[in-house]
Amino acid sequence: MSERAEPRIPPHHDPACWGCGDNPIGIHLRQPESEGLTEYESYLEFDERHQAAPGLVHGGLVAAALDEACGLLASWYRFPTVTGRLFVSFRRPVPINTELLIRSHVEDEHGRRIHIAGELVDGDDILAQARGAFVHVPLEHFLRTPEGRAAGEKWRSRLATGDGGD
Repeated sequence: MSERAEPRIPPHHDPACWGCGDNPIGIHLRQPESEGLTEYESYLEFDERHQAAPGLVHGGLVAAALDEACGLLASWYRFPTVTGRLFVSFRRPVPINTELLIRSHVEDEHGRRIHIAGELVDGDDILAQARGAFVHVPLEHFLRTPEGRAAGEKWRSRLATGDGGD
């Protein structure tokens, strides 16, 4: 049996997250593979639970998916981060029940701000684009809510018992 390195920081996501968690109505974006990456991509598919007009994804959920893809990259680039600003351009209607590609990349950084651009595509068609500023924050930022404190205590308990896995 090989020894696992003891984790130094908590998991980069919550299992209940709409974007990258196991949430039953979520979009289940994959986790980035390592810290420090400057590019990210994942496939996703919206369904009837995500539609607005018949057959089309609600624009707010398209924006949320772009926020998630950009935010995942930002948090894995420099842990942890939050969205400071996000601008979304809707180029074409986004269909439900279609496998789509969402991707993001780091454009630059200034101090605590990381600028990320993202897009949602269907083949060669760009359906929506985003540009955002993500802010590196102290981990304590997430301990302000009862849920955040509970997650922090669960993580501390895992470390104390030697079970640092997800």
